[in-house]
Amino acid sequence: MPADPTARPPASGTDDRVLRARGHRTRARLLDAGAAVFAAKGFHAARVDDIVRRAESSHGTFYLYFSSKEELFRQLVADVSEEIEALIATLPQVSKGEKGRAAMRTWLDGFADLYERSGAVIRTWTESELSTDPSGRQGDDALGALVGGLLTQVRIPKRTGLDPTVAILALVTMCERLNYYATTNQVKASRDELLDTLVDIIDAAAFG
Repeated sequence: MPADPTARPPASGTDDRVLRARGHRTRARLLDAGAAVFAAKGFHAARVDDIVRRAESSHGTFYLYFSSKEELFRQLVADVSEEIEALIATLPQVSKGEKGRAAMRTWLDGFADLYERSGAVIRTWTESELSTDPSGRQGDDALGALVGGLLTQVRIPKRTGLDPTVAILALVTMCERLNYYATTNQVKASRDELLDTLVDIIDAAAFG
């Protein structure tokens, strides 16, 4: 049967696009599995076996995308660091009054969203002794940037006698821990209660 002269050939690269899309999904599944395993077992105890089992994949597939668990974790940290940088860019100037409170509340809502998505990775790099690993330093840099951003937007009054950097670090730690307790259901608080509490504390620290 002669070929239909009106038939269009398949678009060039169609198979490649399908393979790339499938590869992205596989890689994302391995990253998600890695984040869950690191959160459950800690960085040092986690094994590639655990990640592969969680992802319902194989060792061969894992090593197509990552050379080690360390490389996978570094990619997780890099992704979260980008999210933190984007969040810092939206940080409002904290001002007295309802408008300032509303702006800070919106920003903290974004932080809570980020923590719901990436809290497992943040906890792993903050709770493990990773200071000598590039991923640990990368995580420290991301949190340092968050503290620096807050320092420019939240003015700790001199009357308090507090070191501004230490005070802001305490606020960041409080935000992280409170979101951790909320997302792991260790404290029964709605998102609204969580945000109202954080805004009240920051407002009191900044303006008395």
